[in-house]
Amino acid sequence: MSIDEFDVLIVGAGISGIGAGYYLQRDLPDHSYVILENRDAIGGTWDLFRYPGIRSDSDMFTLGYAFKPWAEEKAIADGPSIWKYVNETADEYGIREHIRFKHRVVRSSWDSREARWTVEAEQDGVVKRFKAKFVLMAAGYYNYEQGYQPEFPGAEQFKGTLIHPQHWPEDLEYSGKRVVVIGSGATAVTLVPAMTDKAAHVTMLQRSPTYMVSLPSEDKLANWGRRNLPKHFAYDLTRMRKILFQQFFFRLARSRPGKTKERLLALIREQLGPDYDMETHFTPSYNPWEQRLCLVPDNDMFTAIRDGKASIVTDTIETFTEKGIKLASGQELEADIIISATGLNLRMLGGAEISVDGAKIDTGKCYAYKGSMLSNVPNMTFVFGYTNASWTLRADLICEYTCRLIKYLDDYDLASATPVMEAPPEEALPFADFSSGYFRRAEHLMPKQTSSAPWKQNQSYMHDIFDLRFGPLEDGVLKFERAPAAAPASAPDRARELA
Repeated sequence: MSIDEFDVLIVGAGISGIGAGYYLQRDLPDHSYVILENRDAIGGTWDLFRYPGIRSDSDMFTLGYAFKPWAEEKAIADGPSIWKYVNETADEYGIREHIRFKHRVVRSSWDSREARWTVEAEQDGVVKRFKAKFVLMAAGYYNYEQGYQPEFPGAEQFKGTLIHPQHWPEDLEYSGKRVVVIGSGATAVTLVPAMTDKAAHVTMLQRSPTYMVSLPSEDKLANWGRRNLPKHFAYDLTRMRKILFQQFFFRLARSRPGKTKERLLALIREQLGPDYDMETHFTPSYNPWEQRLCLVPDNDMFTAIRDGKASIVTDTIETFTEKGIKLASGQELEADIIISATGLNLRMLGGAEISVDGAKIDTGKCYAYKGSMLSNVPNMTFVFGYTNASWTLRADLICEYTCRLIKYLDDYDLASATPVMEAPPEEALPFADFSSGYFRRAEHLMPKQTSSAPWKQNQSYMHDIFDLRFGPLEDGVLKFERAPAAAPASAPDRARELA
């Protein structure tokens, strides 16, 4: 079987993978690379999700790439506009020609004797093999094949339509229908106002409230700058303004949670009036930014509630019935369509198996080095964005860091770079300081962190600029091999070493 060889192999052609292609071409123009994409299209999340109202939950000045200005009027963009932006980027920089579509990566194996990764991908049932000196995992953080669907009691009794937003039927007709959306996260908050244009009524059924904050969908100052200033200068200026505000608000929420909570709830009360039951429906039990805030563009969610087109019910499900959902309180919500906006199934590295010299790597037992590499795994970086800011901010920095590292290996004729944790830390912390259900469900799959660098996740863009873009590569933790290492005596021995 023939094996295609490249300097760098990227997994995933979503917003992160396309960005990685740009940085490789910019910083390492003499290096060959390939992007393996599981699906048959570019765009990742923005090609997969097709539900009504699909949009970003971050402004496009920070969700967009640092190198390609966002030129649309709306700062909070709809899914098709983001899909178009990512595809334009791939075509503008000649990245599309490097993509192999319908290649599902199932296994990546490092061989120290060769100092190479062998990556196996399935295409239409046929296994294809690739070799690369370096692998960049940009496959996102959730399972594209299946969203998270709880086992609802009595679901088989329901005579209407039950769907998950990740698998939205193209022909779903909801005009004049009663719709219940289960969930209180970003997807639910997007769906509810978007479906009120046709539905008879939309009810958001939540077990507990989520913090919401409204922002204008258009940034007037940014649009003025785009019309009156040089394009890249205006974009960079707006981007930095947005970043500083995001970081300021996050730090404020963490340092003064009580005051932040009061202000967030006061803004919603201004929209819904003094008689609305804020305590039941909009007051979470946790502090702001312990879970991600839900963005409400132009107050659309609150307007729909105020106009009587949508409502919120806070309760737990006892059972599904033929006509809808019976709640623990005894109330029955009748529905023609029930949408289970219950979240994602997280997974690491696109769900592929990883091994080093025959020893399988358990990502849940690894530690994250600079939030971009796994302990004791050579020549591999992975993209995992911020939980408190736009995904692409961190993706850009990790791609730049990857190029820096590869160039360093080349310049000094080095074969590999491996973050090595010499001894187990006194305290192992979760990868993300986040209490959201989808993080808790996947905690066993996520690498761990510690309370000190370089094994600490800072969730700080400013810190990461200095660390990933300018920080020294030789820090005593990242170990370099000048020549391919000798093969270990046996896989079990290597497995014990990695453990």
